[in-house]
Amino acid sequence: MEHRRLGASGLEVPVLSFGAGTFGGSGPLFGAWGDTDAREARRLVDICLDAGITMFDTADVYSAGASEEVLGAAIKGRRDKVILSTKTGLPMGDGPGEAGTSRARLIGACEDALRRLGTDHIDLFQLHAFDAGTPVEEVLSALDDLVRAGKVRYPGISNFSGWQAMKSLATAERRGYPRYVAHQVYYSLVGRDYEWELMPLALDQGLGAVVWSPLGWGRLTGRIHRGRPLPAGSRLHRTADYGPPVDDELLYRVTDALDEIAEETGKAVPQIALNWLLRRPTVSSVIVGARTEEQLRQNLGAVGWTLDPEHMAKLDAASAKAAPYPYFPYQRQEGFARLNPSPVRAVPPAAA
Repeated sequence: MEHRRLGASGLEVPVLSFGAGTFGGSGPLFGAWGDTDAREARRLVDICLDAGITMFDTADVYSAGASEEVLGAAIKGRRDKVILSTKTGLPMGDGPGEAGTSRARLIGACEDALRRLGTDHIDLFQLHAFDAGTPVEEVLSALDDLVRAGKVRYPGISNFSGWQAMKSLATAERRGYPRYVAHQVYYSLVGRDYEWELMPLALDQGLGAVVWSPLGWGRLTGRIHRGRPLPAGSRLHRTADYGPPVDDELLYRVTDALDEIAEETGKAVPQIALNWLLRRPTVSSVIVGARTEEQLRQNLGAVGWTLDPEHMAKLDAASAKAAPYPYFPYQRQEGFARLNPSPVRAVPPAAA
């Protein structure tokens, strides 16, 4: 398993990490993902560790803390062999103080996560969303205290916009607080919005991308094809409205290209989609999930090989969309390009 630095930090992480959203699943969304218990979770963790996947990602909001509890039970006795990543900030209830990233919420959420995970420290503690109601200085000060106390090794963010991330990083720099080292983002062949602003920011500021839903919210599993109905057993029947929307024509252009490349390479469609992501700039780790051993082992087949340049180009073309404002319409004009050379194009595809 290849390892990469997490952004500009010294932490090395595997290029594939495991998402524990299926652990202890309950409710309309997480229950549809899966309801893996501690025994099954331990078996999946065994397979991950054997393959070199050592980072496991969860969040307090996943099944109201049950995911953290099941993951904690699954890694019991081998904490020193894993990198634990969790998130907080989304609502855990309807009461005051049950959402956001205030000092009180962050310290309480960290203590709760430590208890549920059965550990004394969290390797990567991420803000699950930007909290516009709490001053950035308050958030960073609380994280600084958690780092100094040894309860958090590295802070990170998830689902921030460019200005939210940059404001936080600039404040951390000015005040001497720990800088975010990772940005957990949605990125896939059917969702490349990350590239317009967040990827150049990550290159400039040393933020490692930890990618969630790399298979486009379950659309790039090889079971969806142009001209065919959605398979009866697809979880998209229940979960599509919870995830990022995807235009049908874009989806079918991508699945057509994936099917062609699968035929030419002998690789499975999900393996190709994941391998494409691993060649993209700033990507430190791609989170894969699995309800079964078979799904996990198939995802493991995404590493150890590289797509040919012509296959990368075919996928790039199939998944391309017009740039949004302010990147369009000036991006193709020579004068604008001289003033604003793209840092993304200047970086080799395999760069982390």
